[in-house]
Amino acid sequence: MDIILWLIVIASFILGFAGIIYPVLPSVLMFWVGFLVYNFFIGDELSWMFWVIAGALTIVALISDVAANSYFVKKFGGSKKGEWAAIIGAIVGMFIYPPFGVLFVPFIFVFVVEFIEIKDMNKAFKASIGSFLAFISSAIFDVIIYIFLIVFFLLDVFLY
Repeated sequence: MDIILWLIVIASFILGFAGIIYPVLPSVLMFWVGFLVYNFFIGDELSWMFWVIAGALTIVALISDVAANSYFVKKFGGSKKGEWAAIIGAIVGMFIYPPFGVLFVPFIFVFVVEFIEIKDMNKAFKASIGSFLAFISSAIFDVIIYIFLIVFFLLDVFLY
């Protein structure tokens, strides 16, 4: 039975990574499925320090996705409306042909909003590039957080 439960833990981690490029899957929350399966069904409890750090990293991962969109659009000359367009575009893009929707829908939303706002195609395009870079940087940051979560999980499981 433990083998099946460990396979569920591993599968949840794999799905967590898949959620980075297929964002309909709640990527960071998939890791929690693995943590909870281990904690409640395999046997040993994870330490309180693990839960605190995993919770904090989960919050950071969730906030960073939205914050990256806002930051990069602003950094590349976008307006406040462009920042909101990037956030809304990322949410809408999750449901439109993932993973491409998350890449291109925010880009298109920002471009349209910025072009309507400032009537300059070059500036609108530049702000749109910010939304694309936000996705890439957010994905890289998520991978780093997820690797840290797995390493910390394994350390907690096998050393404590």
